[in-house]
Amino acid sequence: MAAAYEELAHTITREPGFVWKLWTENAETQEAGGVYVFRTEKDARAYLEKHTARLGAWGTSGIRGRIFRVNPVLSLITRGPHAD
Repeated sequence: MAAAYEELAHTITREPGFVWKLWTENAETQEAGGVYVFRTEKDARAYLEKHTARLGAWGTSGIRGRIFRVNPVLSLITRGPHAD
């Protein structure tokens, strides 16, 4: 997966408001995903729409995207990488 999506990873870093992404994968179930942090909800929604369309064009189905706010108090306690 690292080799297959390296170029995509570089393009994601240039998205407006992008802060970081944790990549996730389960080879056994052939599922992958990620946790993203964007500076604003507007930036996150714009990226989710763009990325969902891109994955759909690649033939990926069952795409699930959700927008959440970071809880800085609890994230700080559990050493979250983005606690502000």
